[in-house]
Amino acid sequence: MGNPKVVDDPAMGNTKESGGDLLGEMSNREQNLIDHGMEKFSRLGWKRLAIVLIVEAIALGSLSIPSTYAKLGMVAGVLCTVGLGFIAIYTSYVIGQVKLRYPEVSNYADAGRLMWGRVGYEVVTVMLFLLLTFLTASHCLTGTIAFQVITESKICGVVFGVVSAIILLALAVPPSFTEMAVLGYIDFASILLAIGACIITSGVETHGGHNIAWSAWPEEGVTFTSAFIAITNIIFAYSFALCQFSFMDEMHTPRDFVKSIWVLGLSEITIYTITGAVLYAFIGPGIKSPAILSISETMSRVAFGLALPVVFISGSINTVVAGRLVHGRIFKNSTIRYVNSPAGWATWLGVITVVTILAFIIAEVIPFFDDLLSIISALFVSGFTFYFPAIMWFMLVREGSWKSPKNLALGALNAVILCIGLLVLVAGTYTSVQDIRANYRKGTVASPFDCGFRG
Repeated sequence: MGNPKVVDDPAMGNTKESGGDLLGEMSNREQNLIDHGMEKFSRLGWKRLAIVLIVEAIALGSLSIPSTYAKLGMVAGVLCTVGLGFIAIYTSYVIGQVKLRYPEVSNYADAGRLMWGRVGYEVVTVMLFLLLTFLTASHCLTGTIAFQVITESKICGVVFGVVSAIILLALAVPPSFTEMAVLGYIDFASILLAIGACIITSGVETHGGHNIAWSAWPEEGVTFTSAFIAITNIIFAYSFALCQFSFMDEMHTPRDFVKSIWVLGLSEITIYTITGAVLYAFIGPGIKSPAILSISETMSRVAFGLALPVVFISGSINTVVAGRLVHGRIFKNSTIRYVNSPAGWATWLGVITVVTILAFIIAEVIPFFDDLLSIISALFVSGFTFYFPAIMWFMLVREGSWKSPKNLALGALNAVILCIGLLVLVAGTYTSVQDIRANYRKGTVASPFDCGFRG
């Protein structure tokens, strides 16, 4: 009879046969596929959710933060890191509240449908897919830089880009976030070791030497473009909200999400602030992005070697979310969506391969680290982390009278967050495009698909 048509029953959290009372006609094999699929995608607890969020969120973007401190100064750098971090925790809480109230929401695009109907669904779907693909591209680019530094070879950079893309694709094969969480422990240890190696090395190399001219205030002559790009790089580091609906959709106890976002949020704020402040203090205004490039060649190779797991594991998470978005939509009414049959695996591999190829092309077209992070933050993170959650509070979460002190306070807070998001969208996009054009005019960066060094 071919693949059965199945639809979600949001109230019960399970599936049933569409087209009348056809459950009795379903073969044992088809029923087993559905039962196994539902079980596979409902095993995530809050601890593993925290690990998956950490894997998706804390990557080498954290090592772009010290260079932002060099532009903004220590005071503004710390304030932006801590302030934006707590805003990200709050907006993630709003997203979680939407998921609890509307269990049928399985990804960010479904939330777009709740707010603006079919148009909202389609627009948010495109934005989410592009953001996830751009994030995978940033990891592909970072992997290329890492291999170039580690090997010190004259092999064309495009070759290392291809190798990075293949590794990202291989790690994205498991479709379940519970399975990906197992790699999360390796990922978290990897970034901590890489950051630790950078901090220790920079401290040893500057000990007893010259005075490092770090400053509490913005660097002299800083332009609006460079300052805003610095801020968007910090915003990039808090981009975990985009995957939260997808991750919570696999939780067996969704209400526990609050524990996960506090663990992640406080971990991020601590790691980012210490990394940014200490490395900037040790290395000074000449610090590069990522910061690993600012220490000695030998230790830079060691640090990048330690960072390879986080580069590829964190990057592959974005590929999985993008794949689930596309695959789940194409095969929404078929057992193929459970990826536990030959047809399911074949189509899944096809989808993630396309996502990876697109990410590789983006990484080669924008082959410089800071500007790629900046354009991602401006176009996409501004929405998924700031103005979309603020709008969700107004449209989907708010309860009771506007006159209540709670709603007045939260209304003012969400209005501020909405304005921050829109400012980042407009000003961030403008400054990113201007900086990319300036870099190409000066010839200070590699050209698309060039064999030279990235970064």
